[in-house]
Amino acid sequence: MKTFSMRSEQIQKNWVMIDAKDLVLGRLSTIVASRLRGKHKPEFTPHMDCGDYVVVINADKIHVTGNKRKDHVFYWHTGYPGGIKQRTLEERLRGKFPERVIQKAVERMLPGGPLGRQMLRNLKIYKGEDHPHAAQQPKVLDVASMNSKNLKRS
Repeated sequence: MKTFSMRSEQIQKNWVMIDAKDLVLGRLSTIVASRLRGKHKPEFTPHMDCGDYVVVINADKIHVTGNKRKDHVFYWHTGYPGGIKQRTLEERLRGKFPERVIQKAVERMLPGGPLGRQMLRNLKIYKGEDHPHAAQQPKVLDVASMNSKNLKRS
């Protein structure tokens, strides 16, 4: 028996749209990373970019569990002495680019290097409901119905 290895001309990419409204960040990120990687396909090949294009809308309406909104702090340094900066997850979600929270979560679940960067180019995240990918006719993926834990608990 031979191991199947997909060639680049055999790759078929689909477009998938996910509405992130009231979804839990970590659970959404794992599903998106799996779709970008192509692990949901039977012909998955680890060294090829065989995943789908994923469009995520309503990125500003994402939820996190526990006290992560207030307690999770992102740090960065400006390069100058005493230049340590910080921002909480809540400040990032209310800020100018809330879609970067999902982007960084998914990015850290993909492989490092050129292959991971190529897969990340297939991810399109938008703050609101409007997106310019209607011509690709993306299929709606209902993440909330996959597992009851994917949806925010009241």
